[in-house]
Amino acid sequence: MTPQLDAVERTALLTAALRAAETRRPDRLYEDPYAERLAGQTGTDLLAAVRAATFPPGGERALPSTPDYNAIRTRFFDDYLQQAAQDPGTTQIVLAPAGMDSRAYRLDWPDRVRWFEVDRPAVLAHKDASLAGVEPRVRRHAVAVDLTAPDWPERLLDAGYDPTVPSTWLVEGLLYYIPEPGTHRILQQVAEISAPGSRIAADLVNSAALTLPGMRGLLDVFAGWGCPWLFGSDEPEEFFDAHGFTVHATQPGEEGAGYGRWPDPVPPRTERDVRRVFFVHGRRR
Repeated sequence: MTPQLDAVERTALLTAALRAAETRRPDRLYEDPYAERLAGQTGTDLLAAVRAATFPPGGERALPSTPDYNAIRTRFFDDYLQQAAQDPGTTQIVLAPAGMDSRAYRLDWPDRVRWFEVDRPAVLAHKDASLAGVEPRVRRHAVAVDLTAPDWPERLLDAGYDPTVPSTWLVEGLLYYIPEPGTHRILQQVAEISAPGSRIAADLVNSAALTLPGMRGLLDVFAGWGCPWLFGSDEPEEFFDAHGFTVHATQPGEEGAGYGRWPDPVPPRTERDVRRVFFVHGRRR
């Protein structure tokens, strides 16, 4: 239940609240009928704090729009996973971490796909309790383990994951909460159990997003909750390349990643000292 979730785990409830709010919009980019029950009152309260910092009464928005960003991110990765699932060679999809994601319940998937959700025990317990009586639309395997634990790949293998066939990974809403050495360790572990040709997608901020004065209001909210942002990379392609993945990094608002909802200019990659978010996607060599 919610009281068992720590600061980092509660960010999953914030994401669910953002998805619930998007679902209520007439111009929504997707529909998540389970988001509201997954968010609960705690997620609603967290979203209210983000909104208060982002949209001050009587003032102009000075921070990135988390609601628009989350809507775009969710839709982008919805499309990415659904496209990957159309490949006849796609037989297993891994969400690491899974958080309050409901794609296994709200989207249709081919019968050949096995779906693995890796996250901390308290997070998966909260999800299972919130979705009691709802059946997933795919063969879902919950793997209750912390991704910072050294043995999480073994637990995934025990759940039936096959490292000899290509897989599709989504690492969403994780990397900026982990110190840099931990991000390298997790990606290396993913690489070690991913067959050549496996897909990977993730979101990542740049290093300036952790330090710019214009980000301070949002960073302070997360730090105040006990889950500060700790890692960003200015060269996401190189970051993933070091672990055997050839990827492309797309910024929200660029072609294929805007959906008419990104409210800010998209800075060229040559411009320095600006905040960036990257949607990274590519394959294991």
